[in-house]
Amino acid sequence: MELNTGGMIGQSTTLASVFKVLGKVAPTDSTVLVTGESGTGKELLVRALHANSRRAAKPFVPINCGAIPKELLESELFGHEKGAFTHAIRSRPGRFELADGGTVFLDEIGEMDLSLQVKILRVLQEKEIERVGGNGAKKVDVRIVAATNRDLENEVAAGHFREDLYYRLNVIPLHLPPLRERGGDVLLLARNFLERFCGKKSRALLKFAPVVEKILTAYDWPGNVRELENVMERLSILTDGDVVQPADMPPKILDRLGDIAVLADEAAAGTPEESGPDISTPALAAVAREQTETPAQTSAGGLVWPVLADLERTGMDLKAFLETAENRLINEALAKAGNVKNLAAEFLGIKRTTLIEKLRKRNMP
Repeated sequence: MELNTGGMIGQSTTLASVFKVLGKVAPTDSTVLVTGESGTGKELLVRALHANSRRAAKPFVPINCGAIPKELLESELFGHEKGAFTHAIRSRPGRFELADGGTVFLDEIGEMDLSLQVKILRVLQEKEIERVGGNGAKKVDVRIVAATNRDLENEVAAGHFREDLYYRLNVIPLHLPPLRERGGDVLLLARNFLERFCGKKSRALLKFAPVVEKILTAYDWPGNVRELENVMERLSILTDGDVVQPADMPPKILDRLGDIAVLADEAAAGTPEESGPDISTPALAAVAREQTETPAQTSAGGLVWPVLADLERTGMDLKAFLETAENRLINEALAKAGNVKNLAAEFLGIKRTTLIEKLRKRNMP
């Protein structure tokens, strides 16, 4: 059965790995902990989890643990009996009862008070709740999915989060990558959002000038997908022409990038045609030359593998040979990405932070 991604858009390898785990865990009743920076789309992912589960026809009940005062949160979660506290003029079911048979989504669970964490732990262990002011337990059949933008391991170490609850929640961890680590998804999402907002405002679909595309991919989007969506809505309202130009972009983005002249030059130059890999080092050139003169060592997929004779011909040991090959691939990825590091990281199938660390170690710009 095709996976329902709940409207989440992306083709990056980092997001694909999230969808792969989602497809495996959704049909089960296992507890899931979704982590990720604010604005990455954690609730969308949890809704997709519910939509692909056996509970899809039952209620999906979200509750933001950080938005409700802690003195009211217990009543919201578990309900209360008449007279349990001032203004409790009638009995009222809580979110867990309303979600019976379905899914409870505890958003920003890292904000929850320690006293309530004990009661959530009981629900996970005993599958029962007790209303505020009540004198008996009530069984509930719910799947609990939690999300947070905090590092709960650090919160446990600091004494702000119960260790036993953390391990109960973290049965299946799902981490949503920040937008800056999703490479080409930035433009994919930007075009999708812009098309939607232009449609809502009954205006012709806007296009991005080439330099604006460079700006969108070079910016690190600290507010993630939510920030990108907001910017696209702004552009759909304030852009006068049919093409989004740098002057239409929010000053905050332009100021963060600094001088965009380099991006403008790259956009004007266009993307060079790919004419095959440029072997930039004599050592690898020698290997390539030898491989054209002798039988190639190929895998089933046609990949040409180096052999021990290549090390002898180049006078390199394994470490130096691998570093040279890695440098060459990094340089090619950067050139293909127009020196936009998050896009280059996507081409290489690694995180942007990993690429930056490799560049730093090699004193590469």
